[in-house]
Order: sequence, then structure tokens, then C-alpha cells
Amino acid sequence: MGEIVISNRQITLFYSSKSVRAKQTLAYAKAEGLPILEIDILKTPLTGTQIAELADRLHIEIKDLVNQEHRAYKSQFEHHDFSSVDWIKTIRNNPEIMKQPIALRGDITILVETPTDIIKI
Repeated sequence: MGEIVISNRQITLFYSSKSVRAKQTLAYAKAEGLPILEIDILKTPLTGTQIAELADRLHIEIKDLVNQEHRAYKSQFEHHDFSSVDWIKTIRNNPEIMKQPIALRGDITILVETPTDIIKI
């Protein structure tokens, strides 16, 4: 794949600027002095290849990148059984439903569950 630029020198963080967890993660990372490349998925749309690559790096299916607890998912997509291609299109058109933040550094990729998870990479 390889569309996402990865470095061992910095952490690439895919996040939503509307997410409280993402804001806390960024604040924690900056307080720790970690070098961060911030990619706000609401301002910088992900390509289909990037979405597929994130799922692959997390060792999950593309449909599992969708936050099924998000209100937009529940109101619009809850009862849909899409193909991977359709999920990619859905995430691209509704980035707020993607699970995030996702942090990458070198060969390591994690879905950040708590802000302190960022130090794991």
C-alpha cells in the first residue's frame, strides 16, 4: 500500500478536532515533548487507500474502523451491511464516524483508547 508517510522520528496522529479524547491525546503528547504530525480527518479528507491502510496496519477489517457508538452511525448506517468499498466511501463522506485517534510511528500503529496510550509508541 504505502500511501501514508511513516517515520520513526515522529508520531503521525489521525484524529477528529471534535473529539475530546483526541484533544486530550494531543495535549498529553505535546506536554511529553513527543514530535507529532497532526492530521485532522475533518479538515484533511483521507483517501480510500489511506483508510484501507489504517485498517490493515491495525489488523482489522475496514468496517471495524467505524465507531458504531457515534450518533451519526446510529442514525444513518446502523442497519447496513456494506462491502469494504462501500465502508470506505461511507467513512470518506462521514469522517466523524471513524474510530480515532489513530497513532503511527514506524511499524507500530495503535488506536488510542486513553490519552496516555500515545506513549506506547
